[in-house]
Amino acid sequence: MERQTYKTLSRDSGYSIDTLQRTFYTLLEQAPQIKIIKRGQVNLRIDATYFKKFCLLAYQDDLDGYTQLIRFSDGEHYVEIKEDLDNLIRLGLQLESITTDGHKSILKAIKKSISDVKVQRCLVHIQRMCLLWLTRYPKHESGQQLRGLILMLLRIKTHNDKLFWIKQLDNWYVIHKVYINEKTFKENSKRYWYTHKLLRRSYFTIKELYLICFITYLTQKYLIQQMA
Repeated sequence: MERQTYKTLSRDSGYSIDTLQRTFYTLLEQAPQIKIIKRGQVNLRIDATYFKKFCLLAYQDDLDGYTQLIRFSDGEHYVEIKEDLDNLIRLGLQLESITTDGHKSILKAIKKSISDVKVQRCLVHIQRMCLLWLTRYPKHESGQQLRGLILMLLRIKTHNDKLFWIKQLDNWYVIHKVYINEKTFKENSKRYWYTHKLLRRSYFTIKELYLICFITYLTQKYLIQQMA
């Protein structure tokens, strides 16, 4: 249902970590039977989880989380992912969009199999990446405030939440645009780089890679709620 550590699962279940690991690996060694459900306008999620001995690639329908297909491999490989996508389409899935973490092999496979499908970056991965760049305790107030806004991303559920968050992000840029656009010049040269490049990168990653699909998704969700 969600990602949890062995420590958490052990605490909640009462079983030791060794017992849980043996149980999971026993189950994973038994290949389950996968049933493809033919659907139209499918918003597919593709994600990989790495274990000690293998990589598990899952193709899930965002409508209800149903796993349409899984693949056991040693990594995320273009040839295998393209084959999976081709098979899903051949078996009746009509893909409207695909959400992924942006792995190059996945993006290449999507482009070769279904070039006209909408591709979105996974919000959780974008959030993690930006938080890593900003660090846990940014020194400057601009970084502290932007970190707070990025932490709010997963709490946005409604149309009003969306409007409020976008307004906050725009206000942040107006206040700190001079700071994030500061440049450091190399001595006796015209060469320069942005002084606060990780802060700047975090802001534009959120704005350019996420904001477009974020607005589109929540606008569609809002319209569906209004129609209902």
